[in-house]
Amino acid sequence: MGKVVLVTGAARQLGGRFVRRIQRDPEVERVIAVDAATPPHRLGSAEFVRTDIRQSSIARVLAEHAVDTVVHLAVTGGRPVGGGAHSAVKETNVIGTMQLLGACQKSPTVRRLVVKSSTSVYGGAPRDPAVFTETTPPKSLPSGGFAKDAAEVEGYVRGFARRRPDVAVCVLRFANILGPFADSALAEYFSMPVMPTVLGYDPRLQFVHEDDVLEVLRLAAQEPRRGTLNSGTFNIAGDGVLLLSQCSRRLGRPTLPLLLPALTWVGSALRAVGVTDFSPEQMRLLTHGRVVETTQMREVLGFEPLYTTTETFADFARSRGNGLLPPERVGRAVDRVAAMLDADGPRDDVDTVEGAKR
Repeated sequence: MGKVVLVTGAARQLGGRFVRRIQRDPEVERVIAVDAATPPHRLGSAEFVRTDIRQSSIARVLAEHAVDTVVHLAVTGGRPVGGGAHSAVKETNVIGTMQLLGACQKSPTVRRLVVKSSTSVYGGAPRDPAVFTETTPPKSLPSGGFAKDAAEVEGYVRGFARRRPDVAVCVLRFANILGPFADSALAEYFSMPVMPTVLGYDPRLQFVHEDDVLEVLRLAAQEPRRGTLNSGTFNIAGDGVLLLSQCSRRLGRPTLPLLLPALTWVGSALRAVGVTDFSPEQMRLLTHGRVVETTQMREVLGFEPLYTTTETFADFARSRGNGLLPPERVGRAVDRVAAMLDADGPRDDVDTVEGAKR
């Protein structure tokens, strides 16, 4: 008998792609795809069960299909599938995870749990370390948004792991996911004709390609190979970093540097008209950036990404077409703005720290 894998969040683009991918694994016999909304894409030979993980019915699904592996991809910061209030996403992230973990705890067949998380759990603060490891505590806990949801979800998962030590639990903290099919808030931001930025800051960013996301999820759902351990918490990101200014050059899209209060107002306006989900969490990322260490991903989990951060962004940029201006012209403009800002020198200790991090 092969493995029976249940995948939550199947109606989203990433969830649908993973459902189709995991079916090709020779040790997988059946795949049960779960979501509260009907997927707009095909799911191959997987059996789709329309159910809301916020409801107790998820326990019945686990029992009826004798599920032994659960891959929880319904933790997301995106808009609700098919529209609806953002509060539904938060409820699915937190309450849905609690309900799912409760069902897994009672299930006698579940032996492996893989949870999609985010490096946003580290927060974003002026005096953050240059590089986060899996054990680095955040300088300030996320106060809201998806980052807060992800931190709460990880807390519930740790509690589950203590109560069910017989279940192998793997938490994957993904850097910003990009690629040709990316549908995240950051992908929307990079698709804007003019990208608003925080005046005086050029944050370091890290990306992971969506194809690498699918592959590491598949690896985490497998039985561990010799010399690897498919349990624990792992940062997942491509090698290297890109500055936000470098991203704008590669896209051929000019930036509009604004003071933080003005950018906050612009972000609220963009959210109100539905252009992009420019959240306070995203503004902190575009101010302070975030870079994580991935040694554990390679040495313990045994995963080597195919794409670096630069290659991931290049693939994303190709899928978005040409920007308003030729990349070289954008580069010259960005260089002139940076030179003017550098001539003024650091304004205070925070600027000095940010300058060192850049």
